[in-house]
Amino acid sequence: MFELFSDGPVYEYPQLLNITYSFVWAFVLASLIAITHKVTFTGDFYPKNFFQALVLGAIVTTMVMMAIGDSLARGLGVFGAMAIIRFRTRIEDPRDVLFLFAALSTGLAIGVFGFTISFAGTILFCAVAFLLHYSPLRSYLHQQKLIFTLTDKHQIETVRKVIGEYCQDYRQLSIQSTKENMVRYQFSVSLRKNTTGDELVQALSKMESIQLLRLVVNEMANQ
Repeated sequence: MFELFSDGPVYEYPQLLNITYSFVWAFVLASLIAITHKVTFTGDFYPKNFFQALVLGAIVTTMVMMAIGDSLARGLGVFGAMAIIRFRTRIEDPRDVLFLFAALSTGLAIGVFGFTISFAGTILFCAVAFLLHYSPLRSYLHQQKLIFTLTDKHQIETVRKVIGEYCQDYRQLSIQSTKENMVRYQFSVSLRKNTTGDELVQALSKMESIQLLRLVVNEMANQ
């Protein structure tokens, strides 16, 4: 039987068995990273394809590293092939970038048969992610923008209290004075669980000083 972390191919077994063993580990560890990302995600809309991207990215990286091996020529060939591909996917949250990099790093380590590094690194990364998620340093991804105009700028504190009741976190983005002596505000918001945007809009609509109220969803989050 294989050692759990052999840190190298077991040559007494067929090559296909060694490769399959590596791909299984890449799938398991990348899935653990993807599950951690989904559980600790704090936005309003979980990106539909990001979970799959984390898992598949690790498997592809494992395959590429195995194909390259110790060959410099293969490495240059893969580098040239990857340079042809232009990745234009926009990732707004730096935290998502780190999770993607962690999944790719796991695949890279397994591709060179660094099972101990990949396992220890994945466990530590996921543990720290959970620790930060449940700590005061927890971050929120704002995927909706709240835009409105106030006829009485002194009512902004009341508006903030209403926003705080329906949102787990929010941030003021801009404030602009209009020609009609009104003030236009723009906030990025993250709604509380079991709270809809309609409820927030209805609560704010009851205030007479609010006009031109809009809640805009960032469509990039749903891709």
